[in-house]
Amino acid sequence: MADLGTVTITEETFSHVKKIKFDWTSDADGKATKETAESYTGQIVRLVTVPGAAPNAPTALYDVVVNDEDATDVLMGGGADRSATDTEQVGAANLGYVANDRLSLSITDAGATKKGVAYLYIR
Repeated sequence: MADLGTVTITEETFSHVKKIKFDWTSDADGKATKETAESYTGQIVRLVTVPGAAPNAPTALYDVVVNDEDATDVLMGGGADRSATDTEQVGAANLGYVANDRLSLSITDAGATKKGVAYLYIR
């Protein structure tokens, strides 16, 4: 998958939990994509989405998908229809697992050159 928009990926490890930060800016078509360099294994225990501040806030109901190498959304649809103004969270009961896969972030329907951050916590 070719990268779209701009996405910066950073990772922190706290004991047994990895926190992956996807800081993104969408392209002219409202998309941003990037694959991690690292592979991950574990349960996705939390997703947090933080929209950029106006005038860079994404369009309401933008979508976040994180696919594994089998093109399966490890968020199990939990990243659909995100708020343009509020920080939102999805807990472990509604998220999936990853098994030794690189992860691919895909932001869609965000609007042209909009910004946001998605945090993924893996245990």
